[in-house]
Amino acid sequence: MISRKLSRNVTAIILTLALWLGALPIGAQQSSVQQQAQTDQAKPQEVAQPSPSKQTGGQSAGAQQGASDKASGEDRKAASATEAQKQRPLSKNEDPRLVGKRNINTGIFAKMSGSLEKEVALGRQLAAEVDREAKFIDDPVITEYINRVGQNLVLHSDAKVPFTIKVIDSDEVNAFALPGGFFYVNKGLILAADNEAELAGVMAHEIAHVAARHTMEQLAKARLAEIGLIAGIFLGIPPIAYDAANLGLGLGFLKFSRSAEEEADRLGAQYLWAAGYDPNALATMFEKLAAKEKKKPGTISRLFSTHPPSVERLQATRELVARFPEREEYILDTSEFQRVKARLMRLSNARVSTAGDIGDKEGSGRPTLKRRPPTTDDSNQNEKKEEQKNEPPKLKRRAPDPNAQNQPDQR
Repeated sequence: MISRKLSRNVTAIILTLALWLGALPIGAQQSSVQQQAQTDQAKPQEVAQPSPSKQTGGQSAGAQQGASDKASGEDRKAASATEAQKQRPLSKNEDPRLVGKRNINTGIFAKMSGSLEKEVALGRQLAAEVDREAKFIDDPVITEYINRVGQNLVLHSDAKVPFTIKVIDSDEVNAFALPGGFFYVNKGLILAADNEAELAGVMAHEIAHVAARHTMEQLAKARLAEIGLIAGIFLGIPPIAYDAANLGLGLGFLKFSRSAEEEADRLGAQYLWAAGYDPNALATMFEKLAAKEKKKPGTISRLFSTHPPSVERLQATRELVARFPEREEYILDTSEFQRVKARLMRLSNARVSTAGDIGDKEGSGRPTLKRRPPTTDDSNQNEKKEEQKNEPPKLKRRAPDPNAQNQPDQR
């Protein structure tokens, strides 16, 4: 305490001499004044110690401030990471400007997938099975519109096979593309979409599966697995292992792998951009379908929902779209889509109404009448009615009118 008072007095004396002699610059004066002010502020802090409660409050406030600074720092890091992600250059398989000018079928399984002729032949066989089982929409306005939207996407894709597109008369939300370009869109998917871009997003995703030849790659993996099974026979693997492997092989054809779905997401978003649609519509539609399935399970086809879009997939798609070159405008919706959707709803309602009329004609909609069980009185009445039927008809004379006898003769 004494040393601090002494230093303060010495500082005051030096300051006075400096001002009197004019030897110190203004900056030194300011620093000395600041130092003295800091010294004066330190003195009451030493004399008057705050209470423990005030110290605790100060510590909590400091902790909150530290947490806030930490959170803001993390936000800044995330924002900088997002900005860096946006500025990252697009690779060959991510750039929508290279659609149709690149080869996306690379890798060992792509080389084992066989020729395009074999792919089309396989798809034709599978399509024949679908055509025998499914019921199709034959309205020319609807089929022409869906075919035109799909063919425009195919034109702006990496597909190397022609596409045949049909509309299935099913309320199930689904769309699937067979190898070789045989593409089927359910009525339920058209009605579930709110605009043309959302419908095109799902169609672009399915077209991407064909363009990337995912089914053919799965067949190549299956053949490789069969080779492994045959080798296992010579290696003495127990028979139960063969059954388990065959079971896994069969279930593998019911769905695409996660990597295949992620690739279809990336390619589908690029096809939307190349065709002029809003590429964000792909993630928006998948997010909507996932919410619909969660709210009402069974709405979406089992095959269509085997790999539902996860949060990571949706986020990855949106991050990729954010790196796409900007366009002045995107196609989100058209009046033609809304007209086709309304026409499809009218046709569906008309068919339901017609089915109800047919049911009425066949008697299925009539009330069911239940006959009362007969009683003894009913049997006696029936016998009397039978006796009356067997007797010849009887003529009864009309009873004379008493009023007619009392009336005077008016002749």
